[in-house]
Amino acid sequence: MLAPFFLASMTGAHGVTSRDARFLQSIDGAAIVPLLYLGAKHMVTGYDHLLFLAGVVFFLYRPAHILLYVSLFTLGHSITLLAGALGGVRADPYLIDAIIGLSIVYKGFENIGGFNRLSGWQPDTRLAVLVFGLFHGLGLATKLQDLHLSTNGLVTNIVSFNAGVELGQMLALTGVLIALVAWRRHGSYLRHAFAANTALMAGGFTLMGYQLTGFFLGAR
Repeated sequence: MLAPFFLASMTGAHGVTSRDARFLQSIDGAAIVPLLYLGAKHMVTGYDHLLFLAGVVFFLYRPAHILLYVSLFTLGHSITLLAGALGGVRADPYLIDAIIGLSIVYKGFENIGGFNRLSGWQPDTRLAVLVFGLFHGLGLATKLQDLHLSTNGLVTNIVSFNAGVELGQMLALTGVLIALVAWRRHGSYLRHAFAANTALMAGGFTLMGYQLTGFFLGAR
């Protein structure tokens, strides 16, 4: 009985609420400020993005490294969001969201040294963050494609929405970093790093499971 509710919750990880969808479909012309707000709201409430970014910065200490990896994610996210919303690039939303879940699993697994333990080989983290950023952006684009958006001012609105997403990302990431810095002051940080990243992987596997269930059951 509860399965549909949970499935809907998971598929809404970075989706658009019905209220926001109605507002978006009512826009006719450029609406820069409202789209900036909606983009920021999407990122701040998009727990799938936040889980992935938390994994990305978990063991990053230098500001330059944090900026590099976040910039790579931003680049990937922006490319496919714009390509999907404006260029018509399409993909199955369930499969894309399952890959987003996989990105969370990947980062948690990498953080616990899983690749080195299994094969002695370490993938290029920078490339992985960029590639997974592409899927995160496409995930949101698939949600926007389901809406009947006016073509009047569409480019301005989508660019504004994307800018809002990145602003929201900065705000959310600031909160994550503040929490991590506070935690790093305690010895429990390294002691519980393995458990924290295992929990991160569990969240990713859960998201993958719900999305693949929706895909194979043909839920729409």
